[in-house]
Amino acid sequence: MPEEKYTQLTHDLTLSFARALLPLNSAMAFLYVTGAGTDSTEKGRVMWARVKGRTENDLLALGFKSAYMFRPGIIQPLHGIRSKTRLYQFFYDLTGPLMSLLRGPLGKYINTTEQVGRAMVQVARDGYVKPILETTDINNF
Repeated sequence: MPEEKYTQLTHDLTLSFARALLPLNSAMAFLYVTGAGTDSTEKGRVMWARVKGRTENDLLALGFKSAYMFRPGIIQPLHGIRSKTRLYQFFYDLTGPLMSLLRGPLGKYINTTEQVGRAMVQVARDGYVKPILETTDINNF
């Protein structure tokens, strides 16, 4: 996807929602699911990481009482959840039986849908010590 289109979908759309919500309740916790490898410096060579880094930075600067950026790694779907993206679903179908074995050596790069959901609910309710939650932070919930 060209950077301009990716920026519209990832950055501009997210910020327009956030800017619409802020005046309604500036005390809310704003949670954004971004991704492992996001580039907060906005200067790296990887386009998606730069755009997501810019999105995170802009969300954190908006003025919500609290904003949290979730950076999951590989998300293992559980309980019959299927990806709407064919390539991802193919990957999940291919690696699903091996995921339990991979969680040992690659556990710090893998989250489950349950872990991400549990972490988001708890952080929205109770907050967290830092605004950016990496894969290992998410796995601690």
